[in-house]
Amino acid sequence: MYAYPYTLARDDGTILLEFPDIALAHTVGNTKEEAISHAPDALVTAVSAIMDGKGEIPRPSPARDRPTIALSSLVAAKVELYRIMRAAGVTKAELARRLDWHPSQVDRLLDVLHASRLDQIERALDALGKTIEIKVRDKIPA
Repeated sequence: MYAYPYTLARDDGTILLEFPDIALAHTVGNTKEEAISHAPDALVTAVSAIMDGKGEIPRPSPARDRPTIALSSLVAAKVELYRIMRAAGVTKAELARRLDWHPSQVDRLLDVLHASRLDQIERALDALGKTIEIKVRDKIPA
């Protein structure tokens, strides 16, 4: 699960929320609640920027009693697909060729801001010799 710990600090009359694992991911709010409400978007925006720059997306560090913000299941699946492609040295063009898709379809599939279908991610993972596993568990109280 991609649940990233965050920290909160006062910053010139506002609350600064930072993700120690992803330096690009931070946001502010007038209150703690407001900063936390902006955090998921800040995290996804940072992940998108890292992917656009073809960088390494760090895995979350252990929470160690710190609060966390989790990526949605869809975004987490896209991040895993991206990580698998990088590890295997498979480019977007090569994945498009393997799937017999237009390259723009692969671009959208890896765009964390695009609402892709899970079956498309499953097809892409299958083309890389992988499968997706879904696990449902009790929600951890906040």
